[in-house]
This record gives sequence, structure tokens and C-alpha cells, in this order.
Amino acid sequence: MAENFPPTHRKWHWLLLFIVFGFTFFVHNDALFVDLMESRNIVTAREMVYDGHWLLPTMNGEIRLEKPPLPTWGAALAELVSPDNIAVQRAMAGLAAVLLVCFFYLFACRLTQNRTYALVSALVLCTTYNVVLLGRTATWDIYCHAFMMGAVYFLFKGWHERACRYSSFIYAGIFMGLSFLSKGPVSFYALLLPFAVAYWLVYRSGFRGKWAALLLALVIALVIGAWWYVYIYVYHPESSLFVFHKESSSWLNYNVRPWYYYWRFFLETGIWAVFLLTALVYPYWKKRVENPKAYALVFCWTLLVVLFLSFLPEKKYRYLFPCLIPAALTVGYLFWYWIQQARRRTWSGSAKKLYLFNTLLAATVSLLIPAALYWFLFKEGEMSPVHFILLTALFVALSVALFVAAAKLRPLFFVLAVTALFVAAESFLLPYVGLQVANDEGSTLRTTRQVEALKPLPFYYNAADGEIRMELVYDAYKKIRKMDLNDKKAVTDVLPFVLVSRRKAEEVIPDSIRGELDLQWVGLYDNNRWQKNNRRRYSPEFINHVTIVRRK
Repeated sequence: MAENFPPTHRKWHWLLLFIVFGFTFFVHNDALFVDLMESRNIVTAREMVYDGHWLLPTMNGEIRLEKPPLPTWGAALAELVSPDNIAVQRAMAGLAAVLLVCFFYLFACRLTQNRTYALVSALVLCTTYNVVLLGRTATWDIYCHAFMMGAVYFLFKGWHERACRYSSFIYAGIFMGLSFLSKGPVSFYALLLPFAVAYWLVYRSGFRGKWAALLLALVIALVIGAWWYVYIYVYHPESSLFVFHKESSSWLNYNVRPWYYYWRFFLETGIWAVFLLTALVYPYWKKRVENPKAYALVFCWTLLVVLFLSFLPEKKYRYLFPCLIPAALTVGYLFWYWIQQARRRTWSGSAKKLYLFNTLLAATVSLLIPAALYWFLFKEGEMSPVHFILLTALFVALSVALFVAAAKLRPLFFVLAVTALFVAAESFLLPYVGLQVANDEGSTLRTTRQVEALKPLPFYYNAADGEIRMELVYDAYKKIRKMDLNDKKAVTDVLPFVLVSRRKAEEVIPDSIRGELDLQWVGLYDNNRWQKNNRRRYSPEFINHVTIVRRK
């Protein structure tokens, strides 16, 4: 296999990337269960569609202003096109992930003027665990970073051109505004600001004569990104101020971790973790790579993202997603250097040793997949002998390809083999993973949709049980409102209704009211997403009785 695609065949880069996109973000994207964040987004989208709450989002009937509406509008569009279809919902996030990688590829081309580097970096990004996960999950995060990657591309293009072209800054402003309308200032702080600081540290001169264009970009971003916030503040000032204080307090007081919490940031890249650590040895690589300024930019950008996120008191590992973007560019530089060494047949002793260490280690790790197939699927009776033999042969063959690419010093072939490994896993293993972790015992509230007696009745949950889990609302496909069962008037005014409670209705409805009511128990429903043997995630709060409450 050639170690480079000829420039005249660059269209094949896009063909390869779009094939990879299909497997990475869309194939079997309904295999895993719907989680809490997805439930919140989809429930809000449903109420946009069926209640007409397009500008004032609600979730389970309550105003929800914590998140800007753009991603939810996308989810609402999916609901209009194909109601209650999780695959279509997740495909919207997949499209955002495609947009992210496309702008990423264009940025890498512009950064180095080398399409092979751009292709390798894009494939590294597509085979990074959290990129795959967020591209398959109907949540907000992928949207804001996808739009911001577009803004970064156009800003770099505008700053790097000799003449000041306003069109680049206008596009940058549009994408910055869309990012703000997707998740507020998150991507501004976590992705754009580190990039701008890194660019200034490395290039300095790109800002000269372009301040007016940059100001125009910021004005456009403000207009596009802030209009909804202004609308909410004007028409719902109390709710907007409450949410603002709640969100700002969460950043300061919720999930507070020490400043060094993200020291393991490189592990977020998955199979590329050791490669990233190798690529971050700046004193070694700055003397060897072509275009050391571009390498310095992605190096600084990677570390600044981690540094800026470390300043915030609230920390979660999923917040490191923006770091994966410059990290993939940094790993891409590592492979581009090795590709040049292979093409010129000028491997230095240290370069060869680093290549062999990294690639042989990753190839060895890939051998764990056939072992996992045996221990977790075949041995447990989840996979037939024929499937086990065929899949074992496939993944062993891919592991052998990785070892060959390592031993024969073929870095581009190694990246393509890793990509093939991910494509195979997404094609053949995801359905098994979904079956392995999901709770398939008993019935969930989803089955109540087929009970004719429940369809016309409103649903309520016992306020004494605490807040309702949004996964239950998602499964029921209707609002489940709070009810204080000790308030006789609140109970009798809405009769008949459906009560969702952790204990039987006879046990939670006070004696003073129960004598006037007819209680028809429908069933016990278990909405746990995880299996019972998962002690940490299996919770009794997902197990509820459903009862029709009528007047005698």
C-alpha cells in the first residue's frame, strides 16, 4: 500500500472519510439504551413539537432554560420526521459530528498544506472513543464544538491570509453564534480561547490590520448567539435569572475536583493515548517535524485546553472532549513525520524505536478483543459458535495487520488498519454490547403505551418519592407530573389519573382519601437501563408501580 495519496486523487480522501463517517456515527446507532442526558433532550424536543414550545422549552411540563435551544430544535425536527425514533435522533448528533470532522480536515489542510496529514489526523479523531460516543448520542455537546470548529477554521483562514478578507470573519462569526446558541459559552472557553491564545503565542502577526474584521465577527456572533437569551430575559426575567444563578453556582460548587484532576487527559484518546504522550515531547519533535510552527500551535492548543479546563472548579472527564480535537492534530504530526521517514527510507534510530514501541503496544492491545469475545459473549452464551469463529478470525486478522504495519514500518497502513478495526467493532460488536449491558428483564413504562385504558389519562408521580427520573418520562411518551398525595383537593381535582409510585398506591395514598377512590393496579415496571448485577448503576428508583386512580 502506498504511504501517500497522490494530490490529484485527493477526492478519495473525502470518499474514505464519508465511508468512515457512516460506520462511526450511524451504523447500529440505536444499539445502546437511551441515557439520562438523551432523555432530557428528547423529552424537551417532544414538547416543542406537540405543545408548540419552540422558544420557551419545557421538560416534563416545567420550563427548561438551562440549555440553549438549537440542538433541541434539531431533535424536534427529527421527531417531526420520524416520531419516537432514537436512531434518527442520534443521527442528528451524527450529522454534527460529521460537520466537526469535515471542518477539522479542512483546518488541518490549511494548517500544513498537506492532505495526507489532514487525512491521518481526521482518522485519528474518528477513532477516538469520546468522539465516537458523542457522535452517537443525542445530547448537546457535539453541536457547540462542531460549530466552533467551523469558526476556528475560518478564523485561522482569515488570520493567516495576507489580505484581510471579511468573508472569512463573517463565516467565523456565524459559526461562533451557532455554537453559543447550542451550549452558551462552553466552546468559547474550552476550544476557541485556547486556540486564540496558542495562535498568538506562535504566530503573533496574524492580527495586524484585521481587528475591524474580527470585531465584525464578534458582533455577528453576538447577534446570532444572544437573541434567544434576550428574548427569555425580556419575557421571562425571573426564570432566566434563576437559571443563570443555578448554572453559575453549579460551575463553582458542583462536582468540584482538585486542579490536577485532568492529569490523565491523554487517556481520553483511547487507543492513541501513548501516541499522544509521545507526540507531546516538544523538545524532541520541534527539531524534526516539517513546519515546526504548525506543530507548536497544535501542541500549545492541546495543553491550553487542559489548562483552562483545570481552572474551573467543576470537572468531569467528558468535559475534556474539546481537548481531543487538537490532540488528534498533534498525533497526526507524529504519523506525518513517520510517513516521511518511511517514504524517504531515512528512519533514524530513535524515530524507529518510538514508532515500534507505540505501534506494537497498540497492536498487542488489539488482541484483547478476541479474548473479550470469548469471555464476555461466547462463554456467557450471548454469541453463537459460528459468529464467534467468524468474528474471532476477523479481529485476529486485523490485529495481524497492525503487527505487520508496525514491523514493516508502514505508518499510514497502521492508521488505516486501526480505522478498519473500529469499523469492524462498530459493525459487528455494538449490537452485542447493547445486549450485554442493557436490562432486558421485565417490562418498562414503554409498554404502558399499548394499554388502551392508560392512553387518555394524565400521569402523576408521588412527590414523596423525589423528582421523577427523566428516563421514565421518555419511556412513557407523556408528561408525568408531580402530585402531593396528602393534598386531597389536588388528588380529587384531576380524577381519573394514573399514579406512578415506588410503593403500591394503597400504601402511599392516605387513609383519609383512599376510601373515596377506586385503585386499579396495572403492573410493576422496571426502567433500569443496566442489568441487576451492576450494583453501582442498578437502582430501585427506576422500579415503579402503575395504578389507575378513579372515583368510586
